[in-house]
Amino acid sequence: MSTANENVYQYDEEFRNTIATVDEKGKRVWIYPKKPSGRLHNYRIAVTVTLLALFFVGPFIKIGGQPLLMLNLFERRFVIFGQVFWPQDFFLLALTLLTLFVFVILFTVVFGRIWCGWACPQTLFMEMVFRKIEYWIEGDANQQRKLDQEPWTARKIARKVGKQLVFILISVIISHTAMAYLIGIEKVKEIVSQPPTEHLAGFIGLVAFTGIFYFVFAWFREQACIAVCPYGRLQGVLLVKESIVVAYDWLRGEPRGKIRKDETLTNRGDCIDCKLCVHVCPTGIDIRNGTQLECVNCTACIDACDDVMVKIGKPKGLIRFASYNSIKDGVKKLFTPRVAGYSVVLMALVGLLSFMVATRSDIETTILKVPGTLFQRTDDGKITNLYNIEFVNKTFKDIELTLTAESPEGVTIRKVGEQAIVVPAGDLYKGVCFIEIPADKVTSAKMVVVIGIYKGGEKIETVKAKFVGPVHSHRDRVKGKR
Repeated sequence: MSTANENVYQYDEEFRNTIATVDEKGKRVWIYPKKPSGRLHNYRIAVTVTLLALFFVGPFIKIGGQPLLMLNLFERRFVIFGQVFWPQDFFLLALTLLTLFVFVILFTVVFGRIWCGWACPQTLFMEMVFRKIEYWIEGDANQQRKLDQEPWTARKIARKVGKQLVFILISVIISHTAMAYLIGIEKVKEIVSQPPTEHLAGFIGLVAFTGIFYFVFAWFREQACIAVCPYGRLQGVLLVKESIVVAYDWLRGEPRGKIRKDETLTNRGDCIDCKLCVHVCPTGIDIRNGTQLECVNCTACIDACDDVMVKIGKPKGLIRFASYNSIKDGVKKLFTPRVAGYSVVLMALVGLLSFMVATRSDIETTILKVPGTLFQRTDDGKITNLYNIEFVNKTFKDIELTLTAESPEGVTIRKVGEQAIVVPAGDLYKGVCFIEIPADKVTSAKMVVVIGIYKGGEKIETVKAKFVGPVHSHRDRVKGKR
């Protein structure tokens, strides 16, 4: 390891044993990040505006009369891009989640924790909404510290109470939007427009959501990323030396030192130890210590450092998006064997998921013999069994179905109750039917009946049902004993 590389570690080794938000006594250290600004911060604002606009508009977007996204865990009904998924499609949902997980792994291996700083809802709301309001009401970091240390005057009370009221209002808006993704915007409108007693469970849910969001963004803050979110721990396993992260160029920056007038800096690096990169960090870390699990790749330190470099006449990029190897060797290498492996797995999962969604039937059919019932003989010499039938309509239109027995020969289906089977759009249909076979056609104690499901004369599915009948021959009795 080079001397410059060694020097980066001689300043503060204690960071390895503690986190910036907890002191040596285990008490919470409140973070006052300096207000960020710069080119990358402006890009983050544009990304945030786009993503939050999608978040708040999403519940109102309909595709074919269905929500853009709804994850109704209570009724076990999921709508993704207008497509309805039921518990029977659990394997598709599981495959979708697995595909997303592999994508996150691949993205992290290549680009580090950039998701956390640029797209995670926790960071977007905390840093780009709640923190902005805090700057607007209480001022920058130093002004916030002074305000907290002042005695409780009318001015301080007005600012603190005003800030909390705005925080609560925004939490209410977020909670209603989040609830709309769970139960649908129409249900949320009903809860809001009617007395709480009419929808007590929904009202309690909205109050609970509001409390959780307010607690997280008003008090818990960066602790959610540092102490709760599992993704921060996961990146410690996924990151490699080729991963692109927010990194400090120790070869160029070390040894660091303050600038003094009329001093030559030939024996020092470009870092002047101004600590602005630390002051703007929303999790309170020193990026010069290397990649740390608290870093969310928000790029605030890049903007702060670039501004200082311009002022002292040095090139930008002392802190930048780079990999460990690109700093050490000067060569960027994104496509590694590890990336190639994850890419192959991801493409296979995407292909399988696309095939299964494309070939998914509009109707999910279940025909099962009613438990505890025995076969019966009819007066006209037939053997009958009673079955429960269930249809799941995965489309947005009512579908009328007919059942046709296809084998063995002589099988008939007699439905109990109304003869027409109409499955409501995006809903279930349950019924009961008899399957009848002439006694002389029953060749085994356990037979398989093949049933065709038809919609408008077109077969859309084939279902098999087990048929129980009497034993007619010595051969069947021998099989039964076995």
